[in-house]
Amino acid sequence: MSGQSTRREFLRNVAGAAALSTLVSSCQIHKLSPRCCTNIVLLVADDLGYGDLSCYGCEDIQTPAIDTLAAEGVRFTSFYANAPECSPTRTALLTGRYQHRVGGLECAIGIGNVGRYDEAIALSERHELGLPVEETTIVRLLKNAGYRTAICGKWHLGYERKFSPVQHGFDYAFGPLGGAVDYFHHCEYTGEPMLFRNDQPIQAEGHLTDLITEEAIRFIHNTPHEPFFLYVPYTAPHTPYQAREDKKPDYIRQEDYNKGTRETFASMVGHMDEGIAQILKALQDEGLTDNTLVIFMSDNGANRTGRNAPYSGHKGGLLEGGIRVPCVVRWPGKIPKGIESEQPCMTMDFSASITRVAGARLPRQRSFDGIDILERVETNQPVAPRTLYWRARRGEVTRKAVRSGDLKYLYEKKGAPIREYLFDLAHDPGEKNNLFSKRKEEVQRLKQLLATWEIQVKPRRV
Repeated sequence: MSGQSTRREFLRNVAGAAALSTLVSSCQIHKLSPRCCTNIVLLVADDLGYGDLSCYGCEDIQTPAIDTLAAEGVRFTSFYANAPECSPTRTALLTGRYQHRVGGLECAIGIGNVGRYDEAIALSERHELGLPVEETTIVRLLKNAGYRTAICGKWHLGYERKFSPVQHGFDYAFGPLGGAVDYFHHCEYTGEPMLFRNDQPIQAEGHLTDLITEEAIRFIHNTPHEPFFLYVPYTAPHTPYQAREDKKPDYIRQEDYNKGTRETFASMVGHMDEGIAQILKALQDEGLTDNTLVIFMSDNGANRTGRNAPYSGHKGGLLEGGIRVPCVVRWPGKIPKGIESEQPCMTMDFSASITRVAGARLPRQRSFDGIDILERVETNQPVAPRTLYWRARRGEVTRKAVRSGDLKYLYEKKGAPIREYLFDLAHDPGEKNNLFSKRKEEVQRLKQLLATWEIQVKPRRV
């Protein structure tokens, strides 16, 4: 009798394991309910500074929706953008690798598909400036794992049709292709229309922040029974500075593109936060909150209209204010509520996390440069030293930086002379005290690390 009971238990366990295996496989391949697979919503702000959110100490902007995400999840305090500009950071986010490996994308693509440094100029002349579809992106990985995929927002990874979001595996795409469009007329300052649905240019009425929000909500409501990856890269609060009430009869011209006040900037951030609140409500209405990973980040630091406090520097530069940015993550049941992480991490680290959460797999010959940052948070791992690298080029200007532990070496070439710095971020987070002449051995060590890294990430196409 005891033997028969043991055998029955054994068979039940085998059947249960088989059923679980079938369920997991079906979820990944046949697109079962998002209650089986974790949905992923990736929210990205454009040119939002470290100190531009109330949950990061901002006093003149209230961001209750983003604050709620932080209160219900984790707030990162040492999170870095892969670059101080749009296109390179977005490249790293989607590929999980340093953007330099792609070629031509270590500077934001200019208005009208303009390359802004030698490598990018050469690619632009050959109509090759953009993110090639041959690159392995998390979009394609998740799609292959059974996810519905959508982008509602800014692309900025190539103007040519062959670089469009749809070509990269998005089932649905809505938003501007370029980097900076009029919020009401949806064109660049040249007058070139930039708003697309899938691969087709469209016309629409309304403030772009509202249109992005509405499209994201529509996608959620139309995809309640399939696991989905929803990428929502807002254009706010990037220039031109246009709040809800700022519509003019004609689009903004180039000479007025960067004109704006802190008050308008604050209104744009608040407007985006309201949109995020609506997206979170849509998840709640569909009963998806508890099974959705929500990530919010900025693509780089703010310009002078924004607030990067307590750090020095602005967008475009490699001082902390240009690259250290806000990031909060909510994942109910996986990440404890209201915690902070001081773990140094980068934009590209979330690619590894998203891939793992979705049960997706990298091709055998491919690897990520980033780490699975969410796994470290989930398992409460202690802060580990990281070595992080940057190189940003525009015109004749080259900036490089490496952070190893608490030390950061910074190189700037704007003609002559070359400027070099060494900062101890543990004691000098504002980067006021240059230790370059006092700690030569550390400088040489960091310079060697940087030189080796530059060889490793050399692009295959130029």
